Amino acid sequence: MDPNTLAATFGFIGTAIGGIISWLVQAQRNKHELQIHNETHKTDFAAETTARYYLMSESYTDRSFKTLLERIGGFSDDELRKILVRAGAIRLIRDDGSEWWRLLKRNQEAIKQKKQKDDKRG
Repeated sequence: MDPNTLAATFGFIGTAIGGIISWLVQAQRNKHELQIHNETHKTDFAAETTARYYLMSESYTDRSFKTLLERIGGFSDDELRKILVRAGAIRLIRDDGSEWWRLLKRNQEAIKQKKQKDDKRG
């Protein structure tokens, strides 16, 4: 076999093996970094799940911020507001100035309930 062809073949094989090893190492590193990221934000994910749980109650479409703050402890007011927004909630300020939260996907349900109450009253 020609020495140039032989050198090119071995060069290609070496490059291919190096590329495969590099890809495997990078895939393992990415997997590990994802695990670290998930562990770091585990509390936030759990808080969002808990917020959704309280906001999905069949009995209540709205929850007061005070109630949510008591139930989902360990966060400042603004941190909890960010968690509620990530959970898909919207903030409502009532006439008395109190802060209430509702899941956006339950907004139509709340409007229907309010309309039914208003129809029963008048």
